[in-house]
Amino acid sequence: FANVILADEINRTPPKTQAALLEAMQEHQVTAGGKLHRLPQPFFVLATQNPIEQEGTYPLPEAQLDRFMFNIKVGYPTEDEEHQIVRLTTESRKVELQHVLSGEEVMALQDIVRKVPVDDAVIRYALQLTRLTRRTEGDVPDFVNDFVSWGAGPRASQYLILAAKARALLKGRDCAGIQDIAAVAPPVLRHRIVTNYHAEAESMTSDTIVRKLLEFVPQSDTPSLRGAAGRMMKEGAAG
Repeated sequence: FANVILADEINRTPPKTQAALLEAMQEHQVTAGGKLHRLPQPFFVLATQNPIEQEGTYPLPEAQLDRFMFNIKVGYPTEDEEHQIVRLTTESRKVELQHVLSGEEVMALQDIVRKVPVDDAVIRYALQLTRLTRRTEGDVPDFVNDFVSWGAGPRASQYLILAAKARALLKGRDCAGIQDIAAVAPPVLRHRIVTNYHAEAESMTSDTIVRKLLEFVPQSDTPSLRGAAGRMMKEGAAG
């Protein structure tokens, strides 16, 4: 067992392996020979898949895709990056791995992220983005009715907020705002929106749907950012 698992070309793993990985991601446990084994904490999974080559691959079920917080598209490297890749991988060198963070430190950072204040207006904005991907909701935009067969579930809203909190900290801010939600929306939502055959015929991708949603839902100013931080400080003082 390990704290971080890298599943390379995950769409080449057979369904039985994917089912075992889903149990690990959802329950943080594995079952082998009828015996349950708890996974160490922290535990999370990174995975790669080739979007071009489809022969010999097994599409990941939506339930498993939903467990991944982000779907990050990695394109070709820049010329400087490719130069660095070629230079480092074609010379004789010994790579020495260095310890960066302990598991306890990672969990402490996760706890710090969860404590970042976020105003109700920001949560409502995240909910709007998520709920408008569902055709079952009222007053969804026409492009959702026309091109989406299945929208994002509640886990998308949770991850939008958590990702926004982490981004705010990385940007040196002590509270998350609507601009953070908008910035993390594409990687959080793109793999949770299932488009239909009409979308395929019109070259309408889930990324396009997310971009249109960001244009459709107004990003009002967030005067409540200071208010959220202030309330957090007052609650801490009262506690």
